[in-house]
Amino acid sequence: MQELTEQELHNLAMNIVGKELQEAGYEFMAVNSTLKKHPQFVCLKDKDLHFILVRAVLYPNNPHEMDEETAQKMKAHADKFEAHTYYAGVGLHNVEDPSLPLYLDTPYTVTYAGLIPVQKTSSNE
Repeated sequence: MQELTEQELHNLAMNIVGKELQEAGYEFMAVNSTLKKHPQFVCLKDKDLHFILVRAVLYPNNPHEMDEETAQKMKAHADKFEAHTYYAGVGLHNVEDPSLPLYLDTPYTVTYAGLIPVQKTSSNE
């Protein structure tokens, strides 16, 4: 069995988030699937600009906890464009055994709570 690479996991998470954004009526202005390059999505909705940071998070890590440093850097960049900033953490784990990695063509479970707004922290104000 072939284990999914970090890039393949990232692409899987981006596909999950991208599908949701499309269904919610977001218009894609830019998509960046390169690891550690943010934001992954720059979108328009209702004439507002949105920057979205996507992360694939493997069990046992919590997909709802964002990397504050990365999120704040992206928030500062988004603020220059008067854009809304969101974190989209996609939890992924092997159905057979959550402690095992994800393999190509094997079932997996997704834990995704939707877009989480990134708020400016007091240290950046």
